[in-house]
This record gives sequence, structure tokens and C-alpha cells, in this order.
Amino acid sequence: MVSPPDNPRQEPNPPITPEIEMQRLQQALELHQTGQLAQAQLIYEDILKTNPRHGDCLHLLGVVASQTENYQRAVDLIGKAIDIYPDNPVFYANHAIALSSLGQLQAAIVSYDKAIALQPNYAEAFCSRGLIQQELQQPEAAVASFDQAIRLKPDYADAWFNRGIALQHLRQPQAAIASYDRTVALDPTYAIEVCIRGGLALQELDRPEAAVTSYDKAIALQPDYAAAWYNHGTALQTLKQFEAALASYDQTLVLQPDFTDAHVNRGIVLQELKRSEAALSSYDQAIALRPDYAKAWFNRGITLKELGRMDAAIASYDRAISLQPNYPEAYSNRGIILRELRELDAALASYDQAIMWQPDYAEAYWNKSLVLLLNGDFAQGWRLYEWRWKRTTFTSPQRNFSQPLWLGKESLHGKTILLHSEQGLGDAIQFCRYVALIAKMGARLVLEVESSLIGLFQQLDGVSELVEKGATLPAFDFHCPLLSLPLACNTSIDSIPGNQQYLRADPKKITLWAARLGTKSRKRVGIVWSGNVLHKNDANRSLKLAELMARLPQDVEYVSLQNEVRDTDKEALAANPHVRHFGSELAEFTDTAALCELMDIVISVDTSVAHLSGALGKPTWILLPHVPDWRWLLDRVDSPWYASAKLYRQKTLGDWDSVLKNIKADLVNALEFN
Repeated sequence: MVSPPDNPRQEPNPPITPEIEMQRLQQALELHQTGQLAQAQLIYEDILKTNPRHGDCLHLLGVVASQTENYQRAVDLIGKAIDIYPDNPVFYANHAIALSSLGQLQAAIVSYDKAIALQPNYAEAFCSRGLIQQELQQPEAAVASFDQAIRLKPDYADAWFNRGIALQHLRQPQAAIASYDRTVALDPTYAIEVCIRGGLALQELDRPEAAVTSYDKAIALQPDYAAAWYNHGTALQTLKQFEAALASYDQTLVLQPDFTDAHVNRGIVLQELKRSEAALSSYDQAIALRPDYAKAWFNRGITLKELGRMDAAIASYDRAISLQPNYPEAYSNRGIILRELRELDAALASYDQAIMWQPDYAEAYWNKSLVLLLNGDFAQGWRLYEWRWKRTTFTSPQRNFSQPLWLGKESLHGKTILLHSEQGLGDAIQFCRYVALIAKMGARLVLEVESSLIGLFQQLDGVSELVEKGATLPAFDFHCPLLSLPLACNTSIDSIPGNQQYLRADPKKITLWAARLGTKSRKRVGIVWSGNVLHKNDANRSLKLAELMARLPQDVEYVSLQNEVRDTDKEALAANPHVRHFGSELAEFTDTAALCELMDIVISVDTSVAHLSGALGKPTWILLPHVPDWRWLLDRVDSPWYASAKLYRQKTLGDWDSVLKNIKADLVNALEFN
């Protein structure tokens, strides 16, 4: 039997010469550069089978691993390449990229530093190092890195752009804007991002109008850019253009319905537009998308309070706190509701929680002071009341005089002290009572008040010089705001000065108004039913004229002591011709004071006229909400501030019926008695 012939012997592969290896490496590089990573990887790996210490192949295979998000393999491979060629700066730079992708940021910085040490003109390494430093929240170091990159490569748009971001983190928005401008000049493709970043910087510079323009440009370049529409809304919101802001947020949500921040900001805008139910719906949508969004629960609590749903508001704040235990604003707002529910101990505990989490939280200290004062704890209350100056929303800016603040420690004998008004006109009327007490301490007293009070306060005892607010002040040694005087004088409920009468009406004005009123034939009662519509508590303290007149006896000459009548009250005023209203004829407080002096009784809600009438010593009946302003204390029918005042209090929240019933009964008795 003949055996089959053997297969012919195959020739062995030719040896791989350096030239062949170089050709294969070049082939792999071309594949790599055209994005054919898998094919390039096969060739790199094949080369390494025959030459395991091929540094370039190890490095490039590591780059492929990094590009395919296999970062640990990238770190290992490029690390081996560095062991073979420790002087190649590119190896270190790519090693840093892989390290940073693994979150090993400090190690990445070290690797960039080595690259820069080997190649000091390596602009890209400086820029990349700056990005890592930004991520490490080292904006100063990042700016320095970007500056080095720009010094080496002045047309480096990436470095200019990221330098702007770092400068924004450093709260240097003007410099950031300059960086962004340079970026766009070098590379117009950055225009959209620069418009967004530039807009944010302009908002930081408190230039919201310019920010809106910047966002408009971004939107024109890319109309479906949800973030641009959102930022557009925030700038318009800052400008208090709430309808326009709402439209921007609506467009944001058309483009990106799950944009939770847009839902929340939309709710805030709707609150500003007094559309509380719609605002509540916006917050609920945000919470449906993100149930753990504490800010949405917080703002929901604000809206529920505005809707009078106090228990639900507290529950919303409680939910915000459960999600974010270190939420001082939620504790403080929760305390405000507890105060309105007259749960004062619980309110104080809530404020204390806010202060525990934020020891410098002025709003919480302020709110706590109001509860303490309302409760009659003047000693602690006056001290905490000084936190008002640190509140961001305080109505009166703090006066930064070079002369020291006087709080009762220094002797005033032979000194000049400036007392200056703050907050509302009623506050100035209430606390100018301290003028005589301070004057008795041997001081020359300068009193600075609003122009509308100048005529009234000319009748005040103890004033050496009366100055209109805004006019040039004379020389003085000390100063004190009027509402800091109770602290300076260590005032207790039993030591309030001037509670009988400390203001007098101008006799000439009394004569003029007596003639204007004519012969008195019936009891004259001055009435004030509403205060400033902008007052934060106006809804609780003001009445409708129709509601008041429906309860008052008719056989009385009623005189309106307020110069403004709301549109909602004009019909009621026309329907009650026995109410005399002088409107703009009450040009100054001297006119109002003269009219008060001519009244038998003044009936007023909690406004400046109530203080004026009390300061004049006139019988003054004051209508108070269930939880009144701190100065009226709780449960008393009298006031330690005004001996002639009688207080009528709501029994429950919003209960004007019982108040007006008692007012009517007492007024009828007064008419019968006389």
C-alpha cells in the first residue's frame, strides 16, 4: 500500500524587522486616527506579543482603552509605557486623563506636573491641569494654570473659556466676561456656551438686563436650548418681570418637561403673581419628578401658608427638613406658622433649630425676637431684635456712621446724639416717646425723620434739632436708631416711657379742621379700616369698609382718617354718605393729628394712625388679628404703650365678626352714656 505523500512543509514566517514593525505601527496609527479603534487595538496587541516592551504600543493601546472607557486598563498600560520611557511628557498627560476619569484627581495633577516639568511649553497640559483643579474646587490654582496655557498659546480658545468659568467661581464676573469675549473672538463655535456663561456672569454683576440680552443671543443661535430658556427666566425673575419669566419657564418645560428647577422657579413666579393654586401645582409636579427635592417641599410650604392651609404647610416644611435636616430656612418658616397658630413654645424651638444649623442666621434670630417680645420677654427680645440689621430683606438699611452706636453704656451728658427713624411711620411715632427720656440724660438731641413727620414732631419735647431724612446732618457724638432705644434704656413692660401723651396736635391745624368739619351735632368717630397694601401682613390686619360699616351704629358722624381708599372700598364709601372722607386734603400728619384731636373716639386697625391717636392720648380702639404684631402683646385689652388704647382681638384666625360685634356694643354703650 502506497502511503499518501506528506503535505509540503510550510515556510516559517519571516522575522519581524524594525522596518516591518514600524510599518505595522503606522498602519495601526492610521486606523486609530480614523476612529477604527478595534482594528488598531488588534495590531497594537499583535506587536506587543513579539515586543512586550514596545513603549509606544503600550501607550497607544492605553489611549484606546481610555477612549473605550476602560480607564483602569489605560492607567496600567500607560504606566508600563512610562516605566520604559520615563521622559515622554505625552505619556504623562494621557496617564493623567485616565487617572482623572477614575476619579483619582490628585494623582492626575501629579501626572500633569511631570508632563509640564519635562515640557515647560506644554500648553495643553497646563489647560488640562486647570480643569482638574477646577474639579477639585481650587479656582485660584485653575486660573493660574489657564493663564500659563494662554501665555504659551495666546489663541487657545479652550483655555480662555475655562479661565472664565474659574473666574466666575472666584466671584470675578467682570474678568470672566472678558475671558468669554476673547473665547468667542478666537472660536465662534463657543458662542452659545459663552452666551449662557456670560449671562450668568452678568447676573452676578447685578446686570440682569444685559444677562437677558445674552440669553436672547443663545436662544437665537439654538432655539431648542432648554437651559438658555431657563436662565432667561431667572434673569427676568430678578428684574421682577414675572409674566415674561413665566413664559420663559413654560418654554423650558415644553423643551424639557422633567426640568425640576424650572417647575420650582415657575412656582415661585406664580406666587409673585398671586396665583397660589397654580404655584402649588408647579411644586407638586417638581416633587412628582423628584420626591426628594427639599427645595420644592420648602416652597410648597410657603404657598400653602399663603392659602391659609397651615397644617399642610407645616407638613411640607417637615418633609423638607426630613430630606435635608440642616435646612435653617425651613425651620424658620415653620416657626412663623407655629407663631401664627399661637404655638409660641414650638415656634421658639423651631427657631432654635434654625440657629443651631446656622448660628449667624439673622432671619431666625429676628423671628425669635418677635415671639419673645410678643410674649412679654423684653429683656431677651430687645437684644435679639438687633439682628434686624443683618437681615437681607430688612426694610431699613443700616446706617454706617463713623460715630459710635449708643446702646446705653456711655454717658450722654454734654454730648450730642442723633436719633434716626427706621422702618414704618408708625414705628417712628411709637418710639419718638424716648426723646424726652434721652434729653433728660443731659444730651443735645438731633432727631432725623421722614419729611411727612417733620411738622408733627415739631411739637415733641426734648428735641434740639429736627432734620428731614436725606438732609445734611449736623455734628454729633453718638447715634441710635429709634427702635434700639428700648434696649439702650433697658425697657421692661413696667418702665415704658410716655404712655400717657407725648405728642400734641398743632392748635392752628385744629382750628382749621374744626371749621372744615363744622358744628358738631353727633358723636364723632374717626375710622381707619385698612393700612398699606404693600405691608407683608396686610391681609390679616386690614378690613373692607363695607364689612366695618355694616356693624357700626348709624347715628354717628364718622370721619375717615386715611387719605387713600382702595378701589375695592370706593363703592362702600359712596354708599355711606355719613362717612366723611377728605382724601388728599390730609396732606401731612399734622392734619391727621388735628382730626384725631377733634374725634371722640378713634377706631383703627393696626396702622400708623392707631399710634398717632394713642400718642395724642385720644381714646383709641384698635382692631387686632388673632396673632398681632409683637407690640400689642397677647390677651390684654389694654396696652402698656398707650394708656388711652383699648384692644379688640380676634378670637380665632380671621375672626373679625367677634371683634366688630364687641366694637358695636361698646360704641352703642358710649353713645347711650353720653
